[in-house]
Amino acid sequence: MMESSLTLVIICIGLALFFDFLNGFHDAANSIAAMVSTRVMKPHWAVLWAAFFNFVAFLFFGVHVATTIGIGLVDPGVIDTPIILSALIGAIFWNIFTWYYGLPSSSSHALIGGLLGASIARAGMGPLNWVGISKVLAGIVISPLLGMLMGMILMVATARLFFYSTPSRVEGSFRKFQYLSSAFISLSHGSNDAQKTMGIIAILLYSSHLLGDKFYVPFWVVISCNFVIALGTIFGGWRIVKTMGMRITKLKPVSGFCSDTASAFTIALATLLGIPVSTTHTVTGAIVGVGSLNGFSAVRWGVARNIVWAWILTIPASGIVAALVWGCTQLSASDLMFAFDTRLFEIV
Repeated sequence: MMESSLTLVIICIGLALFFDFLNGFHDAANSIAAMVSTRVMKPHWAVLWAAFFNFVAFLFFGVHVATTIGIGLVDPGVIDTPIILSALIGAIFWNIFTWYYGLPSSSSHALIGGLLGASIARAGMGPLNWVGISKVLAGIVISPLLGMLMGMILMVATARLFFYSTPSRVEGSFRKFQYLSSAFISLSHGSNDAQKTMGIIAILLYSSHLLGDKFYVPFWVVISCNFVIALGTIFGGWRIVKTMGMRITKLKPVSGFCSDTASAFTIALATLLGIPVSTTHTVTGAIVGVGSLNGFSAVRWGVARNIVWAWILTIPASGIVAALVWGCTQLSASDLMFAFDTRLFEIV
C-alpha cells in the first residue's frame, strides 16, 4: 500500500511538471510577443532569451506565491493525492483546449480552478480559504487594469521625454531598450508562474507526509519548476504569439517596451505580495493600454472581447473538469470495492 501511494505521488509530480512545461509553452508569447512583433529579435532567438530569464527567476524572488497556492486557498488537511491529480488534469485539459483555439487564457487560474473544483467535490465549500481566494479574484481584476494604466503612463512619459528626438533615433534607442524590458517580463513570468507548480508539488509532498510537520518548498522543487517552465518556453506557443503580438494592436519598439515594462512591474509586485496573478491578463491589459493611446480604433476590441471570455470561463471550466475527474476516481474505487465484495460473497 505504501509503495502504491508513493507511486501515485511520483505520477502526480510528473504530471505537475508536465503542467509546468505546458505553462511555459502556453505563455511563451507573453514574454516574446512584443519582441517578435516589432522585429527586434527573431522568434527562435527571442524564445531562448525568454527561457533563460524564466530559469534564473528563482534567484530574484522568494516563494510567496507557492505558499499561497499550497496552503492559502484550501485547508491543507483536506488536500490529498487524488485532489492534486484531479486539479492537474483539469488545468491541463483547459490549457490544451485554449492553446488549440489560440486563446491566451491563464494557466495559473486553470490550476487554481482545478484545485478549488476538486476540493469542493470532496469536502464542499467549508475548507476553502476565502481570504486567499479573494486575493486571487482581486488579482484577476486589478492586474490587467494596473497593466493597462502603467502602459498608458509609460507611453505618455516616453512621449514627453523624447518629444524633441527624431523618430529614427527614438526607434533605434527603444529597439535596444526592448532587450531589457523583455528580460524583465521573462523574470517576472518565471517567478510568478513557476511558483504555482512549486506550491502544488509542495502541498502534495506535505499532504503525503514527506515534508515533516512544517510546510515549505524544497530547493529541488524550485530548480525543477523553473527549469521545466523554461523548457516549455523554448518550444513556444506559436499560435498565441500571433494573437498577442499582432492581432490585438500594432506594436512598435516604443509601445513594445512600454507594454513589457508595465506588465513586468505589475507581475513582480504581485509576486512579492504572494498574489498568483495571470501573466496573460496583465500583458494583454498593458498592450491594450498602449494601443488605446493611438485611438479607440487602434485596438481590435473583438479579439480582446474573446480573450476576456476565455478569462471568465477559465476557473469554472477547469474546476468542473477537475471535479468530474475526482468523482471518477472515487467511482472507480467504489466499483472495485463492490466487485471485490461480490466476488468474495460468491466464494463464501
